[in-house]
This record gives sequence, structure tokens and C-alpha cells, in this order.
Amino acid sequence: MATTSITLDETPARALLLARADDALVLGHRLSEWTGRAPLLEEELALANIALDLIGQARALYQATELDEDALAYRRDAHQFRNALIVELPNGDFAVTIARLFLVSVASDLYWRAAVADPLLGPIAAKAEKETAYHVRHAAEWLVRLGDGTAESHRRAQDALDLLWPYTGELFEPVRSGPDPAALRPDWEEAVSAMIARATLRRPADGWMQSGGRAGRHTEHLGRMLAEMQVLPRTYPDARW
Repeated sequence: MATTSITLDETPARALLLARADDALVLGHRLSEWTGRAPLLEEELALANIALDLIGQARALYQATELDEDALAYRRDAHQFRNALIVELPNGDFAVTIARLFLVSVASDLYWRAAVADPLLGPIAAKAEKETAYHVRHAAEWLVRLGDGTAESHRRAQDALDLLWPYTGELFEPVRSGPDPAALRPDWEEAVSAMIARATLRRPADGWMQSGGRAGRHTEHLGRMLAEMQVLPRTYPDARW
């Protein structure tokens, strides 16, 4: 594989843009992995469309850095990515995918609403908020169906929440500029707790939280994902499609 990694001048503004963009790109790629594998054709299309929304958000954010968007997506090494760890975890079963989409989308929806007036993020946030509001509704409906469904679907939904909860704290870690995510946590907790209760599920107890993604310290899962996602651009860096 050709060595095509890039070097970044990571200003505070770029750090903000990359954190939001990398969240969207990595989660979008994870959702795209359900293509051809979702439990229902309708849901396969829905997840694919949500993935496209997220990848579109990532593109807009990468473009705002004034750097090459393709290089940012395909020619950075894992330690250069600034996404939260929760989005890089493997999809797991359908319940894990839905629970993660719900937890992350509620946080993203609140963030985009807060960012509409931000001079850097405002134009992107105005479009992204509309998309993310739909992501919240879609994931919430499925979470209720799973949690308040059969004994098996309830167990899997609860297991998914228990697995993912220790990763949610990182969603509210401050970045070097932009709206403060920590200020949004009370609203996130209220919205998430209400939907968990509606789904007849138990909110996991707060405790120690995973961290490191914003600083480039990732799980082994991101490297494996990037190896698949980046193989063609890195192998043929001068190719034109």
C-alpha cells in the first residue's frame, strides 16, 4: 500500500470541524455496512439514507477546513481522527446499531441547534439539524419497538444500552472552539431518559466513561475500518474515477 498520509495544521477551528466531521463520517460508514444485511428492506433503505446524510455533513465540515476533503477522509491515519469512540465501535446486532444511533443523534441534534448561530458552523448546522432530527425520530421509534417488544428484543436492547453507555460521556467533552457540548448534557439526559422509560428499558448507571477519541487515541476497531475504507485511495493515490 502506498504511503499517502497527510500532515495537518490543526488550528482550534479545524479541531472543531474535524471532531464533528469525523463523528459523522465514521458513523455514516458504520451504518452503510448494513446495506444488504438489514432485517427489513425498508430499514436497509432508511439506514442507507441516514448514512448518506451523515457523509454529506462530513463533506460540508471537511470543506469548511479549506483542506482537501478526500485527503481528510482517505489519507489520514487512525491517530489523526478526532471522532468519539462510540461511533467507531462495530455495529453489533441491530439493537446495538439502533441504540447507538439514538444516543449519538440526540446529542448531535442538540449540538446542531446550539450551533445555528455560530459564525463557523451556522450554515452547516441549519441543514444538519433538520436531518438529525429525523435520525432521532427514526432511532427512537425502533428503540421503543425493540424495548417494548418480545422478551428477546427487550434483552438485546437493554444489553445494547449497557454496552454503549460508558462511551456517551465523550460526546460532551469540550473541543477547542465552538459551542460547549457539556452545556447540552442535561437536555440530552432528559430526552434520553424519557425515551428509555417509554421503551420499558432501564437507564444504565453513570460511572467511569471511556475517552480518548478526540485526542486521537482510538480502539483497534477504527484502524480496521479505515483499512477497508481507505484501501483504494491509498493504493492508487493518483487514480481518477
